[in-house]
Amino acid sequence: MFIKSTLFPFAWMISILLFQACGSKPQEPQDPGISPTIEPQQIVGLAQVEPQEKVLTLNAETGGLIQNILFKIDDTIQKGSVIIELESSTEKAQWEQAINRKATQESMIENARAELATREIKLTQATREFNRNQQLVKSGGATTKSLEDSQSQMEQSQAEVKAGKAMVNQQLAKLKELSSDIQYYYSLLERKLIRAPLSGKLLSMEVKPGEYATSQDPLCDFAPDGPWVATTEIDEVFANKIQKGYKAFIRTQGGRDTLGTGTVWLTSPYLRKKSLFSDQAANLEDRRVREVRVLLDPPVKALLGSRVECVILLP
Repeated sequence: MFIKSTLFPFAWMISILLFQACGSKPQEPQDPGISPTIEPQQIVGLAQVEPQEKVLTLNAETGGLIQNILFKIDDTIQKGSVIIELESSTEKAQWEQAINRKATQESMIENARAELATREIKLTQATREFNRNQQLVKSGGATTKSLEDSQSQMEQSQAEVKAGKAMVNQQLAKLKELSSDIQYYYSLLERKLIRAPLSGKLLSMEVKPGEYATSQDPLCDFAPDGPWVATTEIDEVFANKIQKGYKAFIRTQGGRDTLGTGTVWLTSPYLRKKSLFSDQAANLEDRRVREVRVLLDPPVKALLGSRVECVILLP
């Protein structure tokens, strides 16, 4: 009896709690579509500093022995200046021979023109003689045979003039061929010269005099003059948030030192696989990125080729 009276209050309290729980209004779940989100104020991507026109790797059009290097690393070079000379004695000899043959041909053309002029004078005289004899025959002052002889002489002179003109034209055609030969051999000679495609600065030299280089071998790296850019790749999650004209700055990786400021200059119109830093183990996941280029304001406290963080500020 004592035990029953003790358990009764506990059973009564449990019943009250269950009644309150069943009678209370259930809590409605929160709509995830209207839940508050935090928008980023800046987007950070790993970037590489490079010239606006990209770093150019120069190659030879044809293989050859490196004969001479005319500039050193960090030299400023004007457009068209020869940076590297390959051995070109054969090409130079062919070019000079073609020039000499052209000079000889020009002399032959002058001789052919002089000969033609002489034949034209003879034709003029023969024509005048024939016309005179025609008049004399009509008046009885010359025989028919003399007229026939003068006509034959005139016709012969006409044939000689025609042949002389053909000779001049033939010599002119040969001169044109020789001029083409000169241009051809000059092009072969030019292929032995590695020239600066634009004005800029020499960044590296991969060869030395005496080495043999093929057309596939890189010879030197060249940075064209102009502004620098920071080329970065933005993850597809944030790709649509970037627009041209947004302000940005670059800083050291993992640091806070500002190396330069700039403006978003180019945004790629499509997503692609990572390419800038795909050699890093952390970038092996299958994610798409958008290439973005930031035009940097001078001066830039970073070296060309530096890997930096590019911070793009959102409005």
